[in-house]
Amino acid sequence: MGTSDTNAQGILPARTIAAYCEQGLIRLGQPADADQIQPASLDLRLGHWAYRVRASFLPGKRSTVADRVAELALHRMPLTEGAVLETGCVYIVPLLESLALPKGVSAAANPKSSTGRLDIFTRVITDHAQEFDKVPEGYEGPLYAEISPRTFPILARTGSRLSQIRFRAGAPMASDALIRELHDKEGLISSGEVNIDNGLALCVDLSTLEADGPVGFRAKRHAGLIDVDKKGGLEVSDFWEPIWQRGSLVLDPDQFYILASKEAVRVPPAFAAEMVPFNPLVGEFRVHYAGFFDPGFGHSSGHGEGARAVLEVRSHEVPFILEDGQIIGRLVYEPLTEAPDQVYGQGIGSNYQRQGLKLSKHFKPFDPSRR
Repeated sequence: MGTSDTNAQGILPARTIAAYCEQGLIRLGQPADADQIQPASLDLRLGHWAYRVRASFLPGKRSTVADRVAELALHRMPLTEGAVLETGCVYIVPLLESLALPKGVSAAANPKSSTGRLDIFTRVITDHAQEFDKVPEGYEGPLYAEISPRTFPILARTGSRLSQIRFRAGAPMASDALIRELHDKEGLISSGEVNIDNGLALCVDLSTLEADGPVGFRAKRHAGLIDVDKKGGLEVSDFWEPIWQRGSLVLDPDQFYILASKEAVRVPPAFAAEMVPFNPLVGEFRVHYAGFFDPGFGHSSGHGEGARAVLEVRSHEVPFILEDGQIIGRLVYEPLTEAPDQVYGQGIGSNYQRQGLKLSKHFKPFDPSRR
């Protein structure tokens, strides 16, 4: 079977993902949720069991994930009624979705935005995998999530959606030339000097966010339990410490921060973007666990006029001073095989259109007057 009707290369839009579900190329363990297919990605749902394992692993060429789980599992927990996943532990969860991809179609996974903003380290694994979050072309088999909550214990259940997957026909088409051409046409960032070098540079904002608001949030340790499926019910102050100091910030080792980019980002409707993996040349920290930006994010087509990139930042072994305006990550853009029917923000339950500095959807709005 061909990769699409036109054999076009690029990221597959929602209509093709839906067709794959109907054709059995994406296999669903239970009927799809109404909003499970996003403009250029598919949310992945936790299955019925979670296995706590001794350590993170990759199965390698000769093993399936189930083989390795049988060797490494400490115990098995049912998820049908919900279960608490503790910080500092590693869990493997078979997903409700499995794949039978056609030749020439590969996939890549990433934590959902809300997952990253809760500091839940989540990666997708396939059988015989030698890399996390990568699905080789033509893969047929199950999908698993490795889950390790880093800051907050979480309550998750069968059907909870922590990861998303994006499908690609052909080879990756991201390039600096494409970004320059797009920026000239669309204005990919709202202001400031454009720096394009293996992606479009984004800088951290530690000074110019709302005058009466914080420049970021630092996660509180030993906070309460977060139900990943409940929106808007948690008090910010129970889980987060606002950061008011402007200009620079010392990242404490192994602390988790929510910050925002100076630039307001736009993703044109026929394109998708992704934050490239951590680059050790910019500092001793990891930025942006959740790297997918859907078509229309921050774009007028999705009722947005630029949206900040929210940055999930964790320092590594040593304290690191982050300065206002410092480059903290890079975006790469790729075309879709065809324009999507809907884009991010067009009445599809998009939580982060027009965002500034914003915590995950689980929290009540932050009131800076309660400082």
